[in-house]
Amino acid sequence: MLATLRHLYEGRSAAAHRFRYALLAFDLGTIAFVIVTSFFPHTRPVEIADAVLGAVILADFLARFSIDRRKAHFFVRPATWADVVAMVSFLAPIAGEGFGFLRVLRTLRLLHTYQLLRRLRHDFPKFRKYEEVTLATINLFVFLFVMTGLIYALQHEVNPEIGNYADALYFTVTTLTTTGFGDITLDGTAGRMLAVAVMIFGVTLFLRLAQVLFRPTKVRHECPECGLLLHDADAVHCKHCGTTIRIETEGSV
Repeated sequence: MLATLRHLYEGRSAAAHRFRYALLAFDLGTIAFVIVTSFFPHTRPVEIADAVLGAVILADFLARFSIDRRKAHFFVRPATWADVVAMVSFLAPIAGEGFGFLRVLRTLRLLHTYQLLRRLRHDFPKFRKYEEVTLATINLFVFLFVMTGLIYALQHEVNPEIGNYADALYFTVTTLTTTGFGDITLDGTAGRMLAVAVMIFGVTLFLRLAQVLFRPTKVRHECPECGLLLHDADAVHCKHCGTTIRIETEGSV
């Protein structure tokens, strides 16, 4: 059983890759579920769906823990605690379903694993070509949704201006872009600190995305001499060590 789990989570077979793609799809589906259900009363069917999703996340959490070779470090990882918060938000709704947005961190972790990145490069040429832009976009949206979830979870019961995720998302976007219309503000010291975090870290991620969008496109080709990975598309020599490099193009034979 343990060997099977380790193969699914860490292996390189087609079945293992399909399994990890399924986990990624599940993470995205849970995010969509939390967004949609924030606009409606939590009826019995929604609570049942919460319990089912929470059970799946719990099973995934236990599977990851069982195959982890460094169990002593398992609970000091931020992603582990994001999983814990996500499980609590589904299995015990009293904790606040807004924290369910933190499960987006699981999507980021999956995308940053070596095996999945390698598979995405292999399966999707567009991803390989625009990998930096894609990851910078994902990082920005992860931050956007996490902060939106935190703002909603901490403010919707005490702040009449935050009635649903749309209100929290609107505030987050206007703050991140420094537009700041002022029609929605956060209450209390915790709210102000959240706004500060959105401004500082959000602008940083936004500038990172702008940087990779507008700078000259780099291609991945490891220099055989020094190992430099990114080069200009038309480079014939490594800028670091001067070694001649042969970057494959669409016209290469």
